[in-house]
Amino acid sequence: MNWRTVDMSRESRRDQFAYFQTLSNPYVGVTVQVDVTELAVWCRERGTSFFLAVLYAAVRAANGVPELRRRIRGDQVVEYDRCPSSHTVALPDGTYCYCSLEVDRPFREFLPYAAAEQERVKAAPTLEDGEDGESLFFVSCVPWLSYTALTQPTPTPADSNPRITWGRWHRQGGPDSVAYDAAGQPCFGGRHPHRPVL
Repeated sequence: MNWRTVDMSRESRRDQFAYFQTLSNPYVGVTVQVDVTELAVWCRERGTSFFLAVLYAAVRAANGVPELRRRIRGDQVVEYDRCPSSHTVALPDGTYCYCSLEVDRPFREFLPYAAAEQERVKAAPTLEDGEDGESLFFVSCVPWLSYTALTQPTPTPADSNPRITWGRWHRQGGPDSVAYDAAGQPCFGGRHPHRPVL
């Protein structure tokens, strides 16, 4: 992936950036209910993985927001031209591993590629993020739970990878919906955690 250095001293949010760097938990998360009725029907009719469809849409949308492609690298900020995802894959023993995916191809090509990558990592599971872990969007799903808020696990010291999570798809007297949670560092831009959703 290509990236460029961002001179935060010239950015309008330079003071917010400096402030958030002093916090042990510099993240802001937003949880919203998203209507997925059309997507759920489309996936059901075609036998397509709902998880992979949401992952593809969410990460492509997140890549459309420059602030979400920014990361803190040492004492500088870099902006990637695109960022892949790293998501959790359940293993038979109840644990999980990570799987990184690029979403830079058409959806019909993405599905077999993603399924093959998931099988590959199941055969050699790891919790490593690879060579350029800071470029990743961290993606997860809690398919057994519908929630109204979620606290994302974050390391100490803090990283700057945005996190995208959704819960069980459900219907409560209306459309099919999922709880969708996006968390990131607001020091790069004011509205960015929820821009990919709304």
